[in-house]
Amino acid sequence: MAGASRGRTGPDTAVPSDRPPAQTARRRRSVAPAAAEPCAGIAPSTRDFAARLLAWFDRHGRHDLPWQHPRTPYRVWLSEVMLQQTQVATVIPYFQRFVARFPTLPDLAAGSTDEVMAHWAGLGYYARARNLHAAARRCVALHGGELPRGLDPLLSLPGIGRSTAGAILAQAWGEPFPILDGNVKRVLARWHGIDGWPGVPAVEKRLWTVAEAHLAEVPAARMADYTQAQMDFGATQCTRSAPACLTCPLGAGCIALREGLVDALPTPRPGKRLPEREALALLLENARGELLLQRRPPVGIWASLWTLPQADSDAQLREWFAGEVDGDYDAAEAMPPIVHAFSHYRLHLQPLRLRMVAPRPGVGDNADLRWVGRAELASLGLPAPIRRLLDSL
Repeated sequence: MAGASRGRTGPDTAVPSDRPPAQTARRRRSVAPAAAEPCAGIAPSTRDFAARLLAWFDRHGRHDLPWQHPRTPYRVWLSEVMLQQTQVATVIPYFQRFVARFPTLPDLAAGSTDEVMAHWAGLGYYARARNLHAAARRCVALHGGELPRGLDPLLSLPGIGRSTAGAILAQAWGEPFPILDGNVKRVLARWHGIDGWPGVPAVEKRLWTVAEAHLAEVPAARMADYTQAQMDFGATQCTRSAPACLTCPLGAGCIALREGLVDALPTPRPGKRLPEREALALLLENARGELLLQRRPPVGIWASLWTLPQADSDAQLREWFAGEVDGDYDAAEAMPPIVHAFSHYRLHLQPLRLRMVAPRPGVGDNADLRWVGRAELASLGLPAPIRRLLDSL
């Protein structure tokens, strides 16, 4: 659920009385060496972290999310995958549409790739949808159409990592497994005063250790609530910027608050500027007003989605056009450029529009290149920026 909204806990140490907690929380300074190993001597099972967090959750947590009613393994799994890198408010309408079309795991397994991608289009990180579909089919083939109940069997499915597996086991079956998405990492790093970027294996290992240790404090009947509480707390209370430290129920034990390190923890990822890339795309229309779409390869950016014919250079696009389309390439009109940021680069895409074209003899609809009427667009998986472009026509 990284990006979705998550959160976590720590020890019981009083805030120094010589300055207000708000000032303490906001002061920036480098992380002191003493704050780097605070969890080494802490016995989390003796603390009231879970009790405080659950009391907060009972008053302020989210109890009416659509995947909570009913809370089935399939619905929990689907929500957890959607919530990776995506916020709850964004996920809710997508989740509702998705389960309306694929209400059960076997329904998802039986769906076509185009249907699945069409219902995912706009959520981004499309590998999640491909993995979800592949995992559903594997569950039908190997597990009787159900998610397997166990850490190792879940980890063997495409797209399920340790945190997602733990969230499924804890929320669907009430089993004591930790989670560690981005928001939980932030809360644990602050509460325990753990220095270092959480993406470093050694730092992540320490975070898993304290996350698992806190499970000993959780009543068995409340494991699902505790898991949701962590997510909600990181999303709404212990946020990345401007956390609500003055009203934090865990503030008495938070090392970052005590040491004035709230703004410094967790340690940010080392700065990295996204490289810039340029490409061109052709928006081609035939005499009937249909658009020519091309399916992307099964791996890479926008994998398996339908999009406009695209190339990295004018020469490459011109060569493709000459082989596939009967028309005047130089008559194409430039449209407003599209700028879209991926996780590892920023794309500057220049669409070129050309009407009244036709395929060359022998070139017609096939698995990867087809003419599509406007009414059909809703049933296809299209990248969000391409869908916005076509909707604007």
